[in-house]
Parts: sequence; C-alpha cells; structure tokens
Amino acid sequence: MRKVDVLVVGAGPAGLSLARSLAGSGLSLALVEPQGAAALAEPAFDGREIALTHASRQILQAMGMWQCIDPAEISPLRSARVMNGSSPFALGFAAERENVDELGWLVPNHLIRKAAWEVVQGQQGLELLDGTSVTAIETGTAGNTVTLGDGRRLQARLVVSADSRFSSTRRMMGIGAQMRDFGKSMLVCRLQCERPHHHEAWEWFGYGRTLAMLPLPRNQASAVITLPPQQVQALMAMDTAQFGAAVTGFFERRLGGMVPAGTRHVYPLVGVYARRFVGPRHALVGDAAVGMHPVTAHGFNFGLQSQQRLADLVTAAAQRGGDIGEADLLGRYERSHRLATRPLYEATNAIATLYNDSRLPARLLRGAALRAAHGLVPFRKMIAGHLTQRLA
Repeated sequence: MRKVDVLVVGAGPAGLSLARSLAGSGLSLALVEPQGAAALAEPAFDGREIALTHASRQILQAMGMWQCIDPAEISPLRSARVMNGSSPFALGFAAERENVDELGWLVPNHLIRKAAWEVVQGQQGLELLDGTSVTAIETGTAGNTVTLGDGRRLQARLVVSADSRFSSTRRMMGIGAQMRDFGKSMLVCRLQCERPHHHEAWEWFGYGRTLAMLPLPRNQASAVITLPPQQVQALMAMDTAQFGAAVTGFFERRLGGMVPAGTRHVYPLVGVYARRFVGPRHALVGDAAVGMHPVTAHGFNFGLQSQQRLADLVTAAAQRGGDIGEADLLGRYERSHRLATRPLYEATNAIATLYNDSRLPARLLRGAALRAAHGLVPFRKMIAGHLTQRLA
C-alpha cells in the first residue's frame, strides 16, 4: 500500500486548484478522478459562464490559471440590473459607482477547467490516478486508507473531497448535507444579440420564470432560463428558429432579436450545504462543502476560496513540520469557511424562494425589497461588496 501526504478526490476546478495551491509545499499529492486524462485536458463546452469576483481573479492569477485563459474569451462585467416582474423599477449596480473598472468577469466554465489542468502539468510530487474512483475510505490515527475501483489502496495523511455537491466520498465519511431542491431546471444557451448589451448583466425575476442575461464577447449573451422541468423540456425540443424566437420574447426584445449561437444545456437547481466540512483527516472543498443556487453567482468563488483557505493552513503546517491532518487545523478551516459562506448561502436561498413566489403578497414584498435595497445606500454598498469581493 502506497503512502501519500494528501489525496484529493475529484479533478474538477476545486480539486485541481487545491493541487496547484499545494505546489512547492514539499507534500506528495495523489489526485483521483473517474474521467480520463484526455477529457480533463480538453473539457467539453457545457454552457456555463462563471462570474468571477476580484478576490477569485487574484487567486487564479497567483496560481497562473488566469494567464492560461484567452483574453478574448473573458468578458468584463461593468453593470448589473435586478428586475422584478413587469415593474419598470430596477435595482442597479455600476462599476464606476463602486470605484472599480469592472464589477467582475465572466469566463466560460470549460476554459477554467482547461486552465486548471494546464497549470498542474509537470508539477513535482503530483500523481494523477485517472479513470478510477474511490470505493471506500477507512479512517486511521496516522492516515486514512482509500480503496480505488481498480483495487489499488493508498494511505493519506489527509483526504480531501472535491467531487461535486453530490459527493460520494462525503457520504462515505458519514457527513450529511442540507439539500434544497428548488424543483426547477436551469437552461443555459449562448445567443447572438441584435442590440449591444454594453457589458451589463440582468437578473429578471418574472412571474412563473426567472431569467438572467450574462454579457459575453462579440455581443453575444448567455441566457439563463429557470422554469419547471416540463417547460424546460419543451424549450429543448424546439428547433433553432423557434427557440430563438421564444427567448427573444422572454426578454421582450430588449436586446433585439436573439439568435442561438451554441448548444443548449440543462441543470437541476439543488442547493447543498454540508453539515460538517471536516472529519478525521478529511476535509471538503468546492461544491462538496457548499453548492450554491446560482442567483448570487458565488458558487465557484466560494469553491475557489475554500481550497485556498485549506491550502494555506496545510502548507503552513508542513513548513513547520506539523501534522497536516490534525483536528485543530481542520477545525480552523471549517470555522473560517463556514463564517464566509453560511450567511450568503441562507440569504441566497431566501432570495430564490421569495422571487420565485408569484402570489400577490410575495409580489408586493418582492417590489418593496428591491426599492428598500436601492434606497438604503449602505445596504446597496454592502450588496455590491458581496458581489465584487473587491480587495483593498
């Protein structure tokens, strides 16, 4: 049985980023992933556009990932509007009002995954175990023993789960999760817009559906349409012309005609918050710890920052010759990540619940909440601060 210092389960952006953040620590790493290396090297387009904050961009730059992304595929976010039903009022945010050049940046998810793969190539002390998965984890005093689907066994001083919000290794470790199934599906698709979007994002809480428009390069936009699953399937069954006309109608031709410029993708809306982020010589990062509803666009940002928090603590322990899997270290990680994520997780769920309720009392409360947020400057500034995570 081979021994490693850290075994990371999942070679998505969170798992690969953790491996990269531990480069130079002197620790030996193993990365377990069911997909093959070829698929990791050339991730398929999945329709998702990731909104990155200032804090997340700084982390990506420090890891060398930002530099691997084609600048022509990065779209600056200069303003944002939140709209409610048919009301002409909108809660707005603009970069110049926040004294920044951009509120954030939009980057295709598959390019982030590709960049994460590229930066770990040739990393000393890192071994990829692809095409296999974890079937069992046994805890021990000196390390946890992990059994893989191909029969191999490894002992690691620290095991890290980065295998999605539906993490199987989280369950193996006996860690439950608070799951919130919103009963809706999210359809995403790129479209070519007739009118300029001026790099402004929209979140439009209609009655019966929620729409988002994310501005992309070349005057394209990513439409994010949230509906009950049956209605989403009806949209998926439309031909290209029918679908373009339907989405143009949803957005009331505010960007003129919208012509599909890519494939359509559907995702279920399920929020997840693990009841614990750590166990014996075990930690959760990324969506395995916190899987956000996309309405506040912070899921990836939280995942990226979770691995950075854990990596900083582990690297510091390794440098002083300490135990990288000790309970006190993992407890510090859990407390810091819970403090950073729990308030916004609960607020996001509350927003999603309120703004998907079309009953008359909820309609009145929805409008009043937006106007209150607009009228209270400190509150609006606080929201903007959460959105941008601007660094001093």
